[in-house]
Amino acid sequence: MADGHIPCGIEIPQVFIGGPVDTDHIKKFVARAEELDYDSLWTQERILSNFSMLEPVTLMTYVAAATSRLRIGASVLLTVLRNPLQLAKSLASLDQLSGGRIVPGIGLGGVRGRMWPEPETVFGYPSEHRVTRFVEGIKVMQALWSQERVSFEGRFWNFTDVAMEPKPLQQPFPLWFGGHAEPALRRAVTYGAGWMGAGSSGTDRFVKEHGRIVRLLDEAKRDPATFAISKRVYLAVDDDRDRAERRLREFFAVRYRNADMASQVCVWGGRQEVIDKLNQVVGFGARHLLLNPAFDEMEHLELLAEDVVPHLG
Repeated sequence: MADGHIPCGIEIPQVFIGGPVDTDHIKKFVARAEELDYDSLWTQERILSNFSMLEPVTLMTYVAAATSRLRIGASVLLTVLRNPLQLAKSLASLDQLSGGRIVPGIGLGGVRGRMWPEPETVFGYPSEHRVTRFVEGIKVMQALWSQERVSFEGRFWNFTDVAMEPKPLQQPFPLWFGGHAEPALRRAVTYGAGWMGAGSSGTDRFVKEHGRIVRLLDEAKRDPATFAISKRVYLAVDDDRDRAERRLREFFAVRYRNADMASQVCVWGGRQEVIDKLNQVVGFGARHLLLNPAFDEMEHLELLAEDVVPHLG
């Protein structure tokens, strides 16, 4: 990213609505992204769906082999649906294979919300004590990533003198968090290296959450300069505003089962309007943006890099 511009990531094509998974499209997209003014490539998590959406760790691994420079992130992995020992191993292996380019993002999600349509019991996990299980999983993974031998005693995991190699190439491994409520933001500050505002929430909510993050960093006596603050933004650049909004609503109707959410949280319009709205997010505290086109990914990849990103920050 050129000096003076806010770093911008771009969402990897991961959702294929009404068509087959297009691996050539993914490879062309990430190869071109490396040639343009982006700093990172990103995925999301949704395991169960009636439309094609690739599993994020698998997709990150595929993309790591097809790229050499850009960081590759997940925003976010729902770790209450995963075994932390296995996930720690997968992410550490992926960081090694990518040359230290992985940004693992994690979140708690909702029991039955926008992030996935089924409760945890479908995955064989209890819904009770989910916050305790989430925090224990974080502690287990961070211990395995940093300690030669690990012993752990908790409600859900208990083991003695366990080793896991290889460690992530990056030390410490830069764990980012999602989340909205104050306890979730406090966990981000306590255990994380960064936080990303959700794409399913608008700028007004980001402003409130950013203010809480700043306060929590101050209370924890953490240097804000060492803590990443990002925002995922679903967007569409199109001089025909009605067409852009309609297409965003069509995407949200499938992806989130809520077309109205698109009109509430997305950014759309001509180039200057999109630039102005994204700069509002930057002005409210974002130091990184994840740009998430919902359609026409290759066209947006080029257009954003040429006409939008140079004017942010």
